Amino acid sequence: MALADNTGCAKPSEEFPFPEIIELNVGGQVYITRHPTLVSVPGSLLWEMFTQKNIRSLARDSKGRFFVDRDGFLFRYILDYMRDQQLVLPDHFPERSRLQREAEYFMLPELVKMLAPKLSKQNSLGDDPCQSDPEELSPNADATRNLTSASATLPSAVAGGPGGTGTTGTSAASTEVRRAGFITIGYRGSYTLGRDSQTDAKFRRVARIMVCGKTSLAKEVFGDTLNESRDPDRPPERYTSRYYLKFTFLEQAFDKLADAGFHMVACNSTGTCAFAHDQTDDRIWTSYTEYVFYRE
Repeated sequence: MALADNTGCAKPSEEFPFPEIIELNVGGQVYITRHPTLVSVPGSLLWEMFTQKNIRSLARDSKGRFFVDRDGFLFRYILDYMRDQQLVLPDHFPERSRLQREAEYFMLPELVKMLAPKLSKQNSLGDDPCQSDPEELSPNADATRNLTSASATLPSAVAGGPGGTGTTGTSAASTEVRRAGFITIGYRGSYTLGRDSQTDAKFRRVARIMVCGKTSLAKEVFGDTLNESRDPDRPPERYTSRYYLKFTFLEQAFDKLADAGFHMVACNSTGTCAFAHDQTDDRIWTSYTEYVFYRE
């Protein structure tokens, strides 16, 4: 007596060698989808694979799933596109160029076009999180553009005001382009203190001044003295705590913040103590200090 087929999939035949539900192993990631989805884009690689009559020519893994030797993580977006021919990516998707390469491999020309970098009106790359942020190339570019825009309206404002002067108008324009926000700078310091007198304290220089805050504000204040190597692709309106300064003088950092209109609103510090040597009473104090600055 023959047993009933409980697989839930249509049995392949000579005319239709593929089942309705197909399991794929793409680079170690398992996907389950319908056969019509895989052949929804005529001329694509998946269409060529799953419309042929010789099913035995397709590679399979140890469990009989059809195997594709490509990036298993990015294939989810390929499969989503095959379902409805639309592209939906997460915000600030970091692998757009790699996904474009996958789309080229699977022979999906329309998807390749969707993933291609777009040119803005200023002939600069836009809508592509993988490209360099224009503010990284010119740290004060955003403030300069806003200042230029405000200056364009300055003559009419000055002319309409009795006794108005160019200096007053420029000051007002500069105030308008300054955006409110917080910037926190922090540093680690240490010094060795002897038993006899505090005059014997040996201080170590500040190794690194860290910067935490909105990317656009940090670039506006510190310009080319800001080291972005630890977080190079952070969008302008997002926050980061991984930037640090190329100099190690706190006074210089305070001066730059003051010149940009920031004032200190809070500070905190933590410290630990340890003996420098077993044979002496010299102690090493290590501290971490943060200063919070705000601009209205």
